[in-house]
Amino acid sequence: MKLIIENTIEQYEQLFSMDEDRENYFRYSMMKPFEKMWNTISVPLKAKEPNGYDVIMATNMLGYLHVSETNTGRKALENLKKIQALETARNTLNDCVHFIEKNNLNINADELRFGMYIADPKKLELQKGYCGFGGIPGFIQVSIYPDSYNTPKIPAVIAHEFNHNIRFSYFDWDHGNVTVGDYLIIEGLAESFAKELYGDELLGPWVTSFDKEDLEYSTEVIKDALDVKGFAEVSSYMFGDKISVEQGYQPVGLSPFAGYAVGFQVVQSFMKENNIGIAEATLLGTDEIINNCGLFTK
Repeated sequence: MKLIIENTIEQYEQLFSMDEDRENYFRYSMMKPFEKMWNTISVPLKAKEPNGYDVIMATNMLGYLHVSETNTGRKALENLKKIQALETARNTLNDCVHFIEKNNLNINADELRFGMYIADPKKLELQKGYCGFGGIPGFIQVSIYPDSYNTPKIPAVIAHEFNHNIRFSYFDWDHGNVTVGDYLIIEGLAESFAKELYGDELLGPWVTSFDKEDLEYSTEVIKDALDVKGFAEVSSYMFGDKISVEQGYQPVGLSPFAGYAVGFQVVQSFMKENNIGIAEATLLGTDEIINNCGLFTK
C-alpha cells in the first residue's frame, strides 16, 4: 500500500507567514488532498454562502486550531518539529501496514493519505489535546497540540485510526442506523489494535481515565442501550454528558467517552474469553462480539 504523508510542517510554516487569505490556503492547499474524504462526509472545501458549513467550520468543530491563531500555532509547530512528529507518523503507518500484510487484512484503497494538524488545546481539553479521524478508508487525520502527555501516544492514536480504515473496508458505516452496540465495537476494536501494537501505557484517556466504579456504572447504563439507533442518540452514550450537551444531544448520565471505555472492555473481554486476536476480531460482526464478551450477561 502506498503511503502519502502530507508535509504539514511546511504547510503550517507557510500558513503562519501569511498576512491574509489564510482560510483559502488552508482549504485549497492543506485540505484539497483530502477532498474525497471531505466529500464522503458532505463537507465542501468552501461553502456556497458566506459563513456556511465547509471545511473551515468542520475542522474547527473537530478541534483543529483556527488558522488565525498564529502564536499558539507557531508554538505547537516548533514542538512538532522538535519531536519529529511526521517521522513518527511514517514509522507508525509502516508498522500498521506490516501488521495487515502479515495477517492478510486489507484496506479498500490503493493509497493511504495521512495528515497531522495542530489542535486547539482548549477545544480538546477532555481528549488531553489530541484526537484523530480515520473513518474513510484511504485517509487518516490526527490533530494534536503536542505536550509531554500526548506526544508519546502519537503512535497509538494513529494505530487507532488505522484500525477504523480496516474495519470500514469490511463493514459499511450507516450513519442513520448505527447502534450503540456497533459504535462500542468500532471504538473498542480500534483501541485494542493500538494496544496490540504499542501496549497499555500508550492508550488514550478515552479508555484510561475511568476508575472501576465508574466503569461498572457506565457498563450497566450502556447494557440497556445497545440497540439504541441513530447517530445523535448513540453519541450521547459514546461521548458522555458534557460533550452531548455541547453538541446538542440528550445527556444520559455518563462521564466523557464512557462508550469508548466500555467498548474497549467489551472487545478485550471477548478476545480473552474466546482466545481470539485483534486481526480476527476486527473482521467479526457487532452481535458476535457483544454476545460472546461475557460483560453483559453477568
